[in-house]
Amino acid sequence: MEIAGLQKLTLLDFPGRVACTVFLSGCNYRCPYCHNAELIDGILPPVMDSGELLAFLKKRQGLLDGVCITGGEPTLRGRELTELIRAVRAMSFAVKLDTNGTRPALLKELVSEGLLSYVAMDIKNSPDRYAETAGVSGAQLEAVRESVDFLLTGQVDYEFRTTVVSELFDDNSFLGIGPWIRGARRYFLQPFEDRDTVAVAGLSAPDEETLRRYQSIMLPFCPDTRIRGR
Repeated sequence: MEIAGLQKLTLLDFPGRVACTVFLSGCNYRCPYCHNAELIDGILPPVMDSGELLAFLKKRQGLLDGVCITGGEPTLRGRELTELIRAVRAMSFAVKLDTNGTRPALLKELVSEGLLSYVAMDIKNSPDRYAETAGVSGAQLEAVRESVDFLLTGQVDYEFRTTVVSELFDDNSFLGIGPWIRGARRYFLQPFEDRDTVAVAGLSAPDEETLRRYQSIMLPFCPDTRIRGR
């Protein structure tokens, strides 16, 4: 399998772990605020293949204890992803998966096989603004709902997270998200950060007061609601 990018060391991407982050290309969403827009269509040349990644990890045994797999949307890789995670786990690394939740069957398989230690799932917006925020007309939420419901059962450690963009969110967004993820173990509001690689120019982050108001809306539904990076 081709690897689109590798961050060799991170203390932030995998809670409680010294990890590296592996980027896989391709995504079924077109979020306008995406920080990894160059990965969406898989047009960047790969930096290595899975064999080279495993060779890198072999040299990092005892130095790293986790591998974060992100994208793009990693679950689009199907069996390739499963085989890669199996190989990484065989080297005694914990694995965190970042996902948009649109492939619940694969998510359940990975968890049931004991291959994942942590899942971070994006909640793009309230159901009525999901398609707009995901950048996909008529986005179907059945699969996303199934993934949310599965993670809420607590069979694997997890977080839900939302990237908050001024132009796409208001109070009603969180009044819609709250009941959907009620009782979640933890939920993060991630203020949008503008970068050269963002898919659509001209977007902005809410101010601190607005973020705190959104947090206060979510707290009755998820008592561990935090603003990440603030």
